[in-house]
Amino acid sequence: MKITSGTTKYVSLGLLFASLQGCGGDTNTNTDIGSVDLSAPVTGWNLVWSDEFDGSSIDAAKWTHEVNCSGGGNQESQCYTDAPENSFVADGMLNIVALKAAEGAEKPYTSARLSTKGKADFSYGRIEMRAKLPSGQGSWAAFWMLPTDNVYGIWPRSGEIDIVESVNLKVKDAEGKSEATVHGTLHYGREWPKNEYSGQSYLLPNGANPADDFHTYAIEWQEGEIRWYVDGYLFATQRRSELRYNAKGEPVGLAHKGWFTEYYDQSTGKLQLAWGNQPFDEKFHLLLNFAVGGSWPTSVNQTGIDDSAFHANNRYQVDYVRVYQCQANPDTGKGCETVRPGYDKLGDGLIEGKAPAPVPPSDGLPKDLVIFDSSVNPSWPAWDCCGGSTPSLVDDADKGQVYRFVVGDSPTVNGFISRDAFITDPAGTPSPFDASPIESTGVLSFAMKVVSAPANPGSTWMMKVESSEGATAVELPLTASSEGAAPAVGSWQTFSFPLSELAAKGLDLSAIDVVMVFPAWGTGSGAEYLLDEVKIARPNASLPSLTIFTDNENPDWPMWDCCGGSTPAVVSDDAVHGIVSEFSIGASPTVMGYINRTALGGGGNPFDASSLYENGVIQFDLKVVNAPGVANAPWLFKVESDNAATAVELPLTASVEGSAPSADWQTFTFRLKDLADGGLDLSAIDVLMMFPAWGQGEGAVYRVDNVKIYQPGSGAPSAFGLFADAVADAWSLWDCCAGSTPSVEADDAAHGAVAQYVIGAQPTVVGFFADDGVYHDASAAVDSGVVRFEMKLVSAPSDPSSVWKFKIESGDAATAVELNLTDSLEGAAPVVGAWQTYTFPLKTLTDMGLDASAIDVVMVFPAWGTGDGAVFRLDNALIGNP
Repeated sequence: MKITSGTTKYVSLGLLFASLQGCGGDTNTNTDIGSVDLSAPVTGWNLVWSDEFDGSSIDAAKWTHEVNCSGGGNQESQCYTDAPENSFVADGMLNIVALKAAEGAEKPYTSARLSTKGKADFSYGRIEMRAKLPSGQGSWAAFWMLPTDNVYGIWPRSGEIDIVESVNLKVKDAEGKSEATVHGTLHYGREWPKNEYSGQSYLLPNGANPADDFHTYAIEWQEGEIRWYVDGYLFATQRRSELRYNAKGEPVGLAHKGWFTEYYDQSTGKLQLAWGNQPFDEKFHLLLNFAVGGSWPTSVNQTGIDDSAFHANNRYQVDYVRVYQCQANPDTGKGCETVRPGYDKLGDGLIEGKAPAPVPPSDGLPKDLVIFDSSVNPSWPAWDCCGGSTPSLVDDADKGQVYRFVVGDSPTVNGFISRDAFITDPAGTPSPFDASPIESTGVLSFAMKVVSAPANPGSTWMMKVESSEGATAVELPLTASSEGAAPAVGSWQTFSFPLSELAAKGLDLSAIDVVMVFPAWGTGSGAEYLLDEVKIARPNASLPSLTIFTDNENPDWPMWDCCGGSTPAVVSDDAVHGIVSEFSIGASPTVMGYINRTALGGGGNPFDASSLYENGVIQFDLKVVNAPGVANAPWLFKVESDNAATAVELPLTASVEGSAPSADWQTFTFRLKDLADGGLDLSAIDVLMMFPAWGQGEGAVYRVDNVKIYQPGSGAPSAFGLFADAVADAWSLWDCCAGSTPSVEADDAAHGAVAQYVIGAQPTVVGFFADDGVYHDASAAVDSGVVRFEMKLVSAPSDPSSVWKFKIESGDAATAVELNLTDSLEGAAPVVGAWQTYTFPLKTLTDMGLDASAIDVVMVFPAWGTGDGAVFRLDNALIGNP
């Protein structure tokens, strides 16, 4: 049952710390299933309160009648009374009856609601009732509990425990099947209308209906766990949430998603989230009621209210209500558990709650934020403060999907906001952005197109950014941007504001939570405008990324067969994928993939993907070559971190693409945010696995390529393309000394136009050459970037001892590095007739002395004086993050 009134008692900041500390461990009850005799009577429970209803009237020392016509907060259609026709004791039973009200009454029905508030309340124990429930369309009977003191705030912040509820029992559906479901539910979380609930329904065995006979309904409530029973059968378990911590001991996700609560901190007055035993750690009292109508029963089954169902013979009859305390540990309620195998397993007895994952703490690492760029960030919804409009997504010919804002007669401001009260998408969480690590280089920027200007010609277009729920703010005209221009109707314009300037004007960069763009307050009526590419980022900044396999092994991440004794191989696939990983599974059950752990041949340097939490992915391509006997086996993806301290395993069909593997190459993408919310510590990823389910993979042969962890479309600089069908602007195909003219030729369908070089008798070097004064700055990509190209040898040099070289120069040859092609990550020498990929990490090149800030020559050639007769082609040459 829902309520909408109550009082608030504030609690201290220490409560939040206690909840974080308390949830760091196991949420289990420490129940040893093997030591419990499930056939024996429950032991250890001491009866501490009961009403057997053996008297001649309702015991006023135990129960209070609530008298009101408020409808229970659920748009119900009854007035609750203390009249004897609505509730009475007879023949050892409490009877609650809902009846039609007299003509002209405030509500069309009368009924009763009894409460023990102020007379008996409890924390932890076994609470049970033996009862026969009423029936009929519109009937709603409940046995439930509410907090006595509302310690954490008004409903449902302080919680609600529904021991049993039923609606519309015995009402037949279109197929003639009678409603017979009972429900056990918890309510908790944020204040209405952002409240949450979770629970489970139950059907009696053998088609029995709760309205035909008496049944026993109970909960066992202990610290951190509540279990629901019907006639002694445990059908549902709910638990507190369990926080997941990273290697630094910071809460970053949920190991178990259970209940939670939001409350006001006494010292700051701000709302806090608690993931501990709260709110189900305070005293609760009992309620019994029989409602008529309301939002739930009238919307299901045959809908509405059947007036004929409410008469003196349709009773909610209660034989007894009993409360027991666990003798083993009354303070926690633990030690008397009535359990069965599966009571603590998701998919069986354990119910997943609605707790949000904690926002990962600021780690002080530089990172970028995309608020909106053609796709919605659920943690930063578009927002109209005060004008009553709803920002909408529309298609723009130049930008694709963009946000449309309008301003009417009511003064307003519009933009994007990341505060709890404005986030409605379940996937979103309040995510104030810490831009302080990028203060010196970061920029707040957006693209804007004015569709129609404000009717007021004197209106000034403004930008405003706030931090810490308005604790600091900066408001500036758009003409104060780096571009210095005012918006013009009909054209897209970019506006940029350096973070250093915003900080100098007083903005706290550590918790930015609102970005607004609007005509000055009260002057904007008639304005319509579009926004896109809204971000706080470093121009040309590089987020961390990891390439585990592309055309060859990363020596720090070797291919790995866990347990089957095979040796994964590097093989050649089609023209598009080139060199790929191949895995083969024999008779021994195994899992396969890539590993970074030293003991198994890896580099022992786990990848920290923490800064990619919001938008990063793990991605790979997979192709099944052979699958005898595994046609029905589920294919799985598993990722582990910190020597398997945390791990997440999912079917490949849970990828963003949602597809199953096949004989064709397919891409599989898993969001890091989803993996982290599922329990993975992103700070120390050290194993990736792709495999048919354990023991079901015999005979499978499959290939994997393009395995990487990165952020698609991030602020990282895109790779500089030296050649892909044509040479880059201000660069040319170049022959140093032999006088030949390299040409662009047509190759196969996969490569199209390629660069071709011919070496004659005169010694020379060839490659790509920048125009005078043109240099490529790759310094921002040094940590993760590469120089990469594909090469096809058409004819080999006549000198069989010739060695193929790669050379790169910077700053008019002020620095240079020369290597053999066999020094590439792939390690292969060119082969006549085959396209091959060669990759040289920028970090390796700079460690050898290259200045990456002014690259102006890239060369590929047979060693000086040994190349006569060679003809070769280059394609897909790039510098930077692939």
